[in-house]
Amino acid sequence: MTRIVAALAPLALFVSPLSAQGESPAKEPTFDTQLVVIETTKGDITVSIETERAPITAANFLRYVDEDRFDGTKFYRAMHLDWGEPPNGLLQGGTQMHPERVLDPIAHEPTTVTGLSHTDGALSMARYDPGSATGDFSIMIKDQTGLDATPESPDPNSQLGFAVFGYVVDGMDVVHAIHAAPIDPDKGEGWMKGQLLADPVEIVDMRRVGDLPAQSD
Repeated sequence: MTRIVAALAPLALFVSPLSAQGESPAKEPTFDTQLVVIETTKGDITVSIETERAPITAANFLRYVDEDRFDGTKFYRAMHLDWGEPPNGLLQGGTQMHPERVLDPIAHEPTTVTGLSHTDGALSMARYDPGSATGDFSIMIKDQTGLDATPESPDPNSQLGFAVFGYVVDGMDVVHAIHAAPIDPDKGEGWMKGQLLADPVEIVDMRRVGDLPAQSD
């Protein structure tokens, strides 16, 4: 399961000679994505899956979607952080290692490779050790960039971080509503105790809803 373990520059530095002369600046790079709707008993959440930048993790998530492995699962964990303005933390859901739903673990895609980050609304794979992720995922509430890969960290786990593979594009209010649901203080063991929802929220259905145009970085 997942664990939570600017500089300003003069504007002139960001203006190229061509754009200063009225010519069009260079276009930002674009990347392929796939829209998925997460239908829950509290409302719909639409997410954009990073099929180009995180191909291994995105393909795994979409296989679970296409094979209906998420249908009937739950959002079951709401981590609340003590710092920053609430709501702050993450919401977690998925297969919970159910033997009839879970697929083989996938290779880890660190954020240093994908260029993605655990910003507000990011989807990230839940895991134990890197390379153990299967069918559980988290949605970030506020920026949680401490979960990004940190190669300079002395902790091998933090060096690789967690794998971002998409972002919420609509329905963040639903994410917040589920995250705000009551916690059962007696549920869970170890570091999970005090983070589990008293009444987990059902994921009724997940489905693709058509391709998005390539997105700017």
